[in-house]
Amino acid sequence: MAAPEQEPPALTPPVPRLLPPVVRCRRCGRPLHDPEARMLRLGRECRGPGDAVRVVAGEQETLPGL
Repeated sequence: MAAPEQEPPALTPPVPRLLPPVVRCRRCGRPLHDPEARMLRLGRECRGPGDAVRVVAGEQETLPGL
């Protein structure tokens, strides 16, 4: 007896990861491990005052309908 034919798997594009497994500093090329450094792609030693992550606190308008 012949085995029943199975449908080929659906062709879906691979889901990209948020960050590659190895993220390197864009200035010196060293691998980064700190989540903030990986996000900025700059190590702590290479980051200057202009490259810092800024958090702006302020009032926000409420969403309409809430």
